[in-house]
Order: sequence, then C-alpha cells, then structure tokens
Amino acid sequence: MTAVPARRRIFVAGHSGMVGSAIVRRLSNDPGVEILTASRAEVDLRDQTRVHTYLAETRPDIIILAAAKVGGILANDTYPADFLYENLIIETNVIGAAHAAGVDRLVFLGSSCIYPKFAPQPIAESSLLTGPLEPTNEWYAIAKIAGIKLCEAFRKQHGRHYISVMPCNLYGTNDNFDLKTSHVLPALIRKFHEAKVAGQKEVVVWGTGTPLREFLHVDDLADGVVFLMDHYDGAETINCGAGSDVTIKELAEIIKDVMGFSGTLVFDTTKPDGTPRKLMDSSRIAALGWKPRIGLKQGIESVYEWFLREKVPVLTSA
Repeated sequence: MTAVPARRRIFVAGHSGMVGSAIVRRLSNDPGVEILTASRAEVDLRDQTRVHTYLAETRPDIIILAAAKVGGILANDTYPADFLYENLIIETNVIGAAHAAGVDRLVFLGSSCIYPKFAPQPIAESSLLTGPLEPTNEWYAIAKIAGIKLCEAFRKQHGRHYISVMPCNLYGTNDNFDLKTSHVLPALIRKFHEAKVAGQKEVVVWGTGTPLREFLHVDDLADGVVFLMDHYDGAETINCGAGSDVTIKELAEIIKDVMGFSGTLVFDTTKPDGTPRKLMDSSRIAALGWKPRIGLKQGIESVYEWFLREKVPVLTSA
C-alpha cells in the first residue's frame, strides 16, 4: 500500500446519496483532505466520456465510489434490468476512468446481498460466490459482484490499490422513505409516523417478521470506510457491519417504542421475507482496530428526529 500523503484530494462519487453524504461529512472533519464532488448535471456517471474527462481533468488522489442505484425488495424485484444495467455502467465507467487517469487508490462500496442466500452465519468474506443469491435482489447483487471483480482485476493486472468494502443494511440521515422503493427500516419509520398521525390502530409489516437483519448507522459506515481507506489494502473484500442482528419484528417493536405508537403490529405473510438471515462477520475490520459506535435504538431516534425536521414538511406539502 502506498504511503498516505499529508494532503489528499478525494473524489466522492455519489456524494448526494445517504452513504456519499455521510462520507463527505466524515471527510470534512479532516483538515488534510480536499473533497471533490460533482452533481449529476455536472458529471452523469453513466456517461463514459464525461467520467473519463472529469477524472482526467481533476486527477484525485483517491476515489470513494458510493454511487449506485439502490432500492428495497419491491424495487429490485420490479426493475431488475435497471438495477443490473445502471449499476454496471456506473461501476465500469468510474473504475475504468480512475485507472486511465492514474488514480492509484479507490474504495468501492458493495452490499451484503453479494453473499449467497444460505451462506453460513455470520457471513465471512470467503463466502462470496459459494452459492445461489437471494432471487429478489440478485440483479443488484450481480452488478456489485462485477464491481468487486473489476477492482480485483485492475489490482492484479495493473497493480492498482483498489479495495471493496461490504456494508450490512444501512440507515441514517438522507435515507429514502418512499414506500415503493425504500428499505425496511425507513419504510417502517414512515409507516409508523403516518399511522400515529392518522390515529390508526395497526401497522402492517411485510413478511413473517422472523428474518434476521443487521443494521449499521451510515455515519458509522462512513467512519469505517475512511478507516479502511487508510488501513486496508487487500484484494479480498472486507465486511463492515454492526456485529449483531435483530428480527424484523424486533426492529418494528423498537421503532414503535421510539415513535410512541400505541397500536398493534400486523404481519402480511403474503409478502416475501427475503434472505432468512444476514449477519456479517466483521472480525477482520475489528482486528484492524475499528468498531461501530452508534447503537440501533440511539440511531433510530436520531433518524426519526431528522425525518420529522427534514422529510415531514416535504411530505405534508406534497
């Protein structure tokens, strides 16, 4: 791994999203960093020529690739071509242009859905490509696996220091609360809020409530990404997770308690559960000296405060 320079220009691709904006916040605390960002109007990451031109002109020292088309089970299952095609384009454009511009250090953000549906728990990095994927999000997973392998290929063929970080389920500031495209945690926050405001007596939760999921606050992920950027240089993917999981029912109960909803939970078992369990083995990043700091209930409380302040006024006026 190359030495860490005293002053670094870091391009955060996808800076306006939940993950990218958290990384920008984290990097802004480092006086030795100059942060580069570009809006879609300035550089559409799906435009190969524009991406190559931008990176050739700016020549950052490091790229953090947080840009992606993301969504929950419904969105992934409804728009498989979009999730596969757009993510492949973004990844190949940015990673290929990074190499062409001489950028020697890149951090690629993947997803825990790259691992097999029935991988041994907790899921070690070595489980990659050892079994079939969860069908409801395999298109997104395949695109992310391609990004991982592209980073490995540039490392193997050209000696680039490109790494891949696999986060677990994320939540936090700037999350997506659209019930048609969001993930489970923000969707439940919105459902409980609307039920509470409307005086409803129940909230419907998709599935049986039994699947186990691991949730990491996006600010913890951002801290982990910056940590790995400076302390990890392996070809193998590396997990970044919270280290514990809860059932969807337990998650719903926590959100219900945080929001003060007095009604009951109803589980719609006609809806898919997805993977039975997804707990990642984050022992490798822990051994390097990193661990998360934000507990699940504390994190949900902060997200709900942000939701009330930033999202409710928009939803109310819509």
